[in-house]
Amino acid sequence: MTETANKQGAPVQAPKQVVVVGAGVVGVATALALQSYGVAVTLIDRGEPGMECSYGNSGAISPGSVAPLALPGILKTVPGMLMDQDGPLSIGWKHLPKAASWLVAFAQSAEPKRVAAAAERLNDLYQGAVDAHAALAQNLGVSELFMRRGHLHLYPDAGYAQKDATGWQLRAKYGYQVEELDRAGIEALEPHAPQGYAHGRYLADHGTILNPLRYVQSMLHAFVQRGGKLVRAEVKAIRPDDKGWAVRTGDAALDAQRWPHVVVAAGAWAPALLKPLGMLLPIESQRGYHAQFAGAQHLVERTVVLADKKVFIAPMEGGLRVGGTVEIAGLAAPPNPRRAAGIERIAREAFPALAGLEAQHWMGHRPCLPGSVPVLGHIDAIQGLWLAVGHGHLGLTGSLPTAQRIATGMCGPQALPFWQLRTAG
Repeated sequence: MTETANKQGAPVQAPKQVVVVGAGVVGVATALALQSYGVAVTLIDRGEPGMECSYGNSGAISPGSVAPLALPGILKTVPGMLMDQDGPLSIGWKHLPKAASWLVAFAQSAEPKRVAAAAERLNDLYQGAVDAHAALAQNLGVSELFMRRGHLHLYPDAGYAQKDATGWQLRAKYGYQVEELDRAGIEALEPHAPQGYAHGRYLADHGTILNPLRYVQSMLHAFVQRGGKLVRAEVKAIRPDDKGWAVRTGDAALDAQRWPHVVVAAGAWAPALLKPLGMLLPIESQRGYHAQFAGAQHLVERTVVLADKKVFIAPMEGGLRVGGTVEIAGLAAPPNPRRAAGIERIAREAFPALAGLEAQHWMGHRPCLPGSVPVLGHIDAIQGLWLAVGHGHLGLTGSLPTAQRIATGMCGPQALPFWQLRTAG
């Protein structure tokens, strides 16, 4: 199976009923988008909607992040990162045998032609994402959650920024305007900017969601208010038969239902659902961590990236959130306290004003494909199966465009995208 959206063979007449598996930001947005066509949608998740990656992410809406994670030269940097146990990359050695094939595919994805192709597809997906989130937040009555103040990337010096040259070149290729700043320019935007950073790159046209969980729950509230059905159950299997799609949960009444279409938006848990159907989806969890300090959101005015640490800092409703890094250790291993403590240490070193404040820690599973391009659309070989998975570190950015693509592919075009339609009642 490829990582390219499959657009052939999709029906154009809106179905009466659809089931969406997975209630993170991608799944909830997809349910809302399908509902805008008048489809009766059932949304199923084992946990509280929005409580996985959607809860703990940095809130960044970053359409300029068109560079895939695997870039030319990345293999040269991996050994050094692995030697630093508190560095931006960690591999759980017990999980290494399971992750080996994914890591090989990841390395192969760094070939320049593959990088260029991935960047083109990501740019196509992310176009208009900032405006889409602004419109939806307004429509949902939570415009206070959307902030358009750009993203500021900080480097020790201009020479250090050259390590990220490929990413900045791809941003420029796709028209993103970047302002280069010296220390004075950095402090003009961020008076409390950490010391030791003399070079900045500012993307003014990017955004931030100040409480990703409340944002997802506002979407869910609108969905339920308009008649959408939310079911809290663990989906153990999805199976087609001559009556449609069955979703096996162990609940007899639910298991007896059939839907003509199923959308799998189950993030890092999607491969387990798809494998019995003969689909081997190469998704690996890149476990991310954050530390959040209550009452310290005033320390930054926007999303700030400490590029040398691979850490994002955001002024959340509930405080200052500092998150990032990658840990490859699978779905079953418990959170590694050392990873969260390392992020907390970075935060305290960057902002002395955090002294005396306690930090809350979190870990979540980012669903990452080797080439960074999510799998979207209808699967030709299996009638009625739709995928919206593999968004990696950019699920929030890609959520609304993904939802619109699924809805349009399943139901046909409509005059306005769903984020411009009235959703709040």
